[in-house]
Amino acid sequence: MNNSPLSAAETTPPHDEKSSRAVTFERFAILYARVALGVAFLSAVADRFGLWGKYGGWGNFANFTKYTAEVNSFMPAFIIPFLAWAATMAELSLGILLILGLWTRWVAFSAAALLFLFGTSMAISFGLKSPLDYSVFSASAGALLLALHPRRKSGGNS
Repeated sequence: MNNSPLSAAETTPPHDEKSSRAVTFERFAILYARVALGVAFLSAVADRFGLWGKYGGWGNFANFTKYTAEVNSFMPAFIIPFLAWAATMAELSLGILLILGLWTRWVAFSAAALLFLFGTSMAISFGLKSPLDYSVFSASAGALLLALHPRRKSGGNS
């Protein structure tokens, strides 16, 4: 019977290629979620200022403000310009921060909340089919998963 302590090589499990690939794929998936959500926010902001040209939906801020009034039909008219600008500033900030990967956990929570509020407003004003057709709740859920993803000691920045 050998009572000598185990060497480091005997206590450390051998390198597992599958787990290494899983971690790499996981990091890619997190990056993909961050960038996809961030670019979606920035694309919507760009459309409000006509940067998508003929491919845009709103084309200008006045049209976006009208859409904001439609989505928030239950709100008083005097608050609509504030909501349009607040949504624009929130989406611009969240989009940039998600792409840069700064404060990921809190930014992703904020994105999930903003998308949930937007989807709920759409459902109240247009019916449940509208936010489902535009995958608003799916994007909110994706942002929430991103926010809840455990931070890795070797590369997390949340």
